Amino acid sequence: MRTKINHVTVVTMDEQFHVYENGYVVLEGKTILETGEGEGPADVDETVNGKNGILMPGMINTHCHIPMIPFRSLGDDCPDRLRRFLFPLELEAMNRELIGQSTRYGVCELLLSGVTSVLDMYYFEDQVAAACEEMGIRAYVGQTIIDMETCDSKNTDQSLAMCEELIRKWKGHERIRPVVAPHATNTNPPEVLKAAYELAERYGVPYTLHVSEMDYELEMFREKCDQTPAEFLYGLGVLGERTIAAHCIHMTDRDVEIFRETGVKIAHCIGSNTKSGKGVCPLRDLKAAGVAVGVGTDGPSSGNTLDLFHQFRMIPAFQRTRYHDRSIFTARDVVAMGTIEGARVLGAEKETGSIEPGKRADLTLIETESVNMFPVYDPYSAIVYSADASNVDSVWVDGRQLVKGHRLCFADLSAERKALDGMMKEFKERSVKYADIR
Repeated sequence: MRTKINHVTVVTMDEQFHVYENGYVVLEGKTILETGEGEGPADVDETVNGKNGILMPGMINTHCHIPMIPFRSLGDDCPDRLRRFLFPLELEAMNRELIGQSTRYGVCELLLSGVTSVLDMYYFEDQVAAACEEMGIRAYVGQTIIDMETCDSKNTDQSLAMCEELIRKWKGHERIRPVVAPHATNTNPPEVLKAAYELAERYGVPYTLHVSEMDYELEMFREKCDQTPAEFLYGLGVLGERTIAAHCIHMTDRDVEIFRETGVKIAHCIGSNTKSGKGVCPLRDLKAAGVAVGVGTDGPSSGNTLDLFHQFRMIPAFQRTRYHDRSIFTARDVVAMGTIEGARVLGAEKETGSIEPGKRADLTLIETESVNMFPVYDPYSAIVYSADASNVDSVWVDGRQLVKGHRLCFADLSAERKALDGMMKEFKERSVKYADIR
């Protein structure tokens, strides 16, 4: 089936950053067939009138914990939520069924905000994978490996085994890609970090973890081995082109050079980083070194929203403030981070991240009729500084339209919310004792 989307400004994000101001895109099945200026070919099965909207590549969320929807707005002002109540409450109240339904709801939020690809790491990731597969999103799913008892495993041996099982089940799927996901530099012993990396190498899948995020993480490595977390990981031999390091707030010049040398990619989570007062990642230095950087929301607990528009606006604001330079991180730079650069981080730049013939038909249509979208002088600026999730009109993944007219095509949001709310009864009851933790 051929579908033509016309009467749109096409923001291609190809190597030349072509923009077709009165453009069209033709999809054939799961693939982009052609794009250009004008009305486009007449020989199509369906024509979608974009009504002068902005058609861009589907956005890519490179770091997320989708199933943490039940934690949203819980303990937002607690200085150490992770250790004080997130870990304990996860152990007490999260389970396979709740994670499955939370994922379904979270994917609704992602799609409605224009995200077509997401990298997730959490527990019971086989449930996450199944929910993502059913909902139609492109997902990279990583079983969390951490040196403590969790809601789905007793120890790292068990979580490593679960991770390998996940890889064997989902490797080769068109849209669902397995990932090896040790939690962080400071929450796993060296031998587990190495075993996880060897697993990723054996199966040829990405390896992702939290790096240089916490003050106490830096202090631990400084005291134990007089190294930064990045230097420690480099010495272990677990940094390479398949490594996706999330956060990377506290980076030295040597850390930047290590990442450049080894080909490490970064998932930048400005919303959660600054909400918690952790600091601002030195993006200018990383980008100057040629390190690929994508955008992540973190989980709905840490960053509250799975909406990348929120992150887009914050990136230039904080970077320009950090470096006292209004000229850095243009709107086009930011859109690239949320699309083609995000694809590079995931190793998927040959199939998604830009609107080019032969690539997967992952697309987001932003309407420009709402009050906040007039006038549009520059589509990149409109995406970064004016638009929000409410402006997402339509979304396609693999050529399948999943959002149309601001509504999900194959899911009922109210029903998903009702189902999740019903499953959260015990969670809410158990969360009460943590409500006043400071």
